[in-house]
Amino acid sequence: MQIRISISRQRLELWRNAVCVTSFSVSTALNGPGEAKNSGCTPRGEHLVRAKIGAGMPLCTVFIARRATGEIYSSDLACQYPGRDWILSRILWLSGCEIGRNRLGSVDTMQRYIYIHGTPDAEPMGQPLSHGCIRMRNSDVADLFERVDVGTRVIIEE
Repeated sequence: MQIRISISRQRLELWRNAVCVTSFSVSTALNGPGEAKNSGCTPRGEHLVRAKIGAGMPLCTVFIARRATGEIYSSDLACQYPGRDWILSRILWLSGCEIGRNRLGSVDTMQRYIYIHGTPDAEPMGQPLSHGCIRMRNSDVADLFERVDVGTRVIIEE
């Protein structure tokens, strides 16, 4: 298995044996592509899924610092916390594989907490709006989560 993410097309594709088995609309960084710490950009290059978080949790489970809060996202909860960057349902935590490009130092994807994660379903897909992560519909990220393992290769391209 391999995940390929196109920033320009705002698509995530899951490949098996050189065949695309499924494709999802995503939302990458509003600030565009880039690897620098605190840039709010989506890092490019070769990555891998370092950790999977949220197995068995209900859709729309709210996560803060990779821990379930016990809350389920709703419009009422959103009103209580305007401006929160919602991380919902599942987290695929990415780690860069290219030293100096997206691994170690000031460009480390894992230290930047870059995830593939769920977001409120009212948020638009297909346009860059995230703070650096790859946002997906909750049902889509749950589907992807079940199909991939820790160690799955992730390629992020412009």
